[in-house]
Amino acid sequence: MQKKKVAILGSTGSIGTQTLDVIASYSQLYEVYALTANNQVDLLIAQARRFQPEIVVIANEKHYPKLSEALANLPIKVYTGQQAICQVVQEDPIDIVVAALVGYAGLESTIHAIRAKKRIALANKETLVVAGQLIRQLTQKYSARIIPVDSEHSAIYQCCMGENSDLEKIILTASGGPFRTFTLDQLRTVTKEQALNHPNWQMGAKVTIDSASMMNKGFELIEAKWLFYEAAAKLEVIVHPESIVHSMVQFKDGSVKAQLGVPDMRLPIQFALTCPDRLPSNFERLDFAKIATLTFEKPDTSRFRNLALAIDAMDKGGNLPCILNAANEIAVDAFLHDKITFLGMSDLIDRSMQRVAFLMDPQYEDYVSTDLETRRIATELLQTHSF
Repeated sequence: MQKKKVAILGSTGSIGTQTLDVIASYSQLYEVYALTANNQVDLLIAQARRFQPEIVVIANEKHYPKLSEALANLPIKVYTGQQAICQVVQEDPIDIVVAALVGYAGLESTIHAIRAKKRIALANKETLVVAGQLIRQLTQKYSARIIPVDSEHSAIYQCCMGENSDLEKIILTASGGPFRTFTLDQLRTVTKEQALNHPNWQMGAKVTIDSASMMNKGFELIEAKWLFYEAAAKLEVIVHPESIVHSMVQFKDGSVKAQLGVPDMRLPIQFALTCPDRLPSNFERLDFAKIATLTFEKPDTSRFRNLALAIDAMDKGGNLPCILNAANEIAVDAFLHDKITFLGMSDLIDRSMQRVAFLMDPQYEDYVSTDLETRRIATELLQTHSF
């Protein structure tokens, strides 16, 4: 059997490194064709030396000399810049593109992968948050296949496999993050160190902050809207602190299917690579005798306003989710640099959503200009107001 060639966009991040772990376990089935990263050049060099891909790309051009020199003695093509990533995903030998870039930066390369009719293991939820309508149109036009990597969307995908019935409801589970039981007064003084200490998952800094603020779950609602578009489907979030039930679907007869597993991202990553097949793994198994309880509760959107803002953006559509995402990226970066409070992130996002012009039917160029305008306004608000 010929090995499937995989391009990993964002190979030095949490999803990227775990994808390489999975590929290493199945080296008889998969090989790395391309690796890309933004800034972590030392780790990228180490990955390139170990996996010997055809192509390596560093998006940040200042790191190119170091990368090029370090790999000069190997038969690896080395490129730099965002456009190089967009060109690489179109390479004919590539079978699967793992889209694991963080934030808005993943949109353009994913579009190029769709146009090249690649199978896409999508871990970059912002692609569908920012431009879900456009992505759905393109996947239909080019017959590209998107397999979600997020544990929640992977769970929904798995629950829908083999079913011909319409969905009545999609239920996304949320851990609630480290501040699930905090009061509003407590949330006013939380630190980035506390926010980065997720109780169940090991993730990158940006997505961990999004999880703490529940913006991540808001993004996942929007993502689910475009991945599992059903006219009758209702999207719902339920807080499930144990992170054992990864999501559920309810059918029109009232029956509910759920996908369960230990909180380990390698499982949905492996499934995205192998689907519809399931390969044996040595991942930890659930031991139901040791699970004391599985609890569920409604999310509190008064304490976690980011979820409410995301639901509003999803309902109104247009370019509002793009505004939401761009403002959130500015807010999270400010929080990580101690320039804004935890609750102040919601205030900044809310004001940005009110300031940027709304477009009901945006095209790709509109998303680009909306993203730039939102970042400009959010940065200006950050400099002129106290959050």
